[in-house]
Amino acid sequence: MANILIVEDDQDINDLIARNLKLVGHTYQQIFDGNDAVKIVSENNFDLILLDIMLPSLNGFEVIKKIPFTPIIFITAKDALEHKLNGLQLGADDYIVKPFEMLELLARIEVVLRRTNKNITTFSLDNVVVNMSDKTVTAEGVSIDLSPREFELLEVLIRNQNIALSRDKLLELAWGYDYAGETRTVDNHIQKLRSKLGWEERIKTIYKLGYRLEVKQ
Repeated sequence: MANILIVEDDQDINDLIARNLKLVGHTYQQIFDGNDAVKIVSENNFDLILLDIMLPSLNGFEVIKKIPFTPIIFITAKDALEHKLNGLQLGADDYIVKPFEMLELLARIEVVLRRTNKNITTFSLDNVVVNMSDKTVTAEGVSIDLSPREFELLEVLIRNQNIALSRDKLLELAWGYDYAGETRTVDNHIQKLRSKLGWEERIKTIYKLGYRLEVKQ
C-alpha cells in the first residue's frame, strides 16, 4: 500500500485520518507544521501528501512551492473558488473542503494513487492473490473465475478493508449511483465471493448495516 504524509495542524483531524489510513493498510507519518512538512519531504519519499492550507510557519500554498513533485490532495476549510483554483494551479491533484466524509477522502486517495501509479497492484490474503491491474484472482496458483461485477465488489472491499460499508455504499462504490439493482444484489454477490474465495470468515456481516473485509493488521 501507499506511504502517505498527513500535514494537518488539528490534532483530532490528523489522528482521525491516520486511523483510517491504517485501517485500509496504508502507512503514514503525521506532521502539524508547514516548515516541518518541507523538511520531512526533503528527507523521505512519500506516495501522497494530504495537505492543509492553514498551517503554522508556512501555509499549504507555500509548502507546495517548496517540495519536489509528489501527488498532493489539499484538505482545507477554505471553500472559496479562488482558493480551490489556486491550489489546483499550483499542482495539487485534488482539493477537499472540510468537513468531509472519510469514505470520500479514502476514495479520492485511491483515485490519485491509481492515476499516479502509486497504488496497490496486488493483494494477498490467506491463499488468495488478487491482481488489480489485470483483474485476475488465484488461490494457491489456481485461477478463480469472477464476473466483472464480482471483481468490482471485491476491489471495493479490498480498498476499504477493515471498514464497515453499508449495502448502499457498496452499491455506490462498486457499481455507481445509477446502478439499477437493489441492495439484495450486494448480498447475492457477497455470498458468491465468500464461496469462490473461501472467505466465509473474512467477509463479515455487520448487523443491520452491510459488510466488512476483515484483514489482520
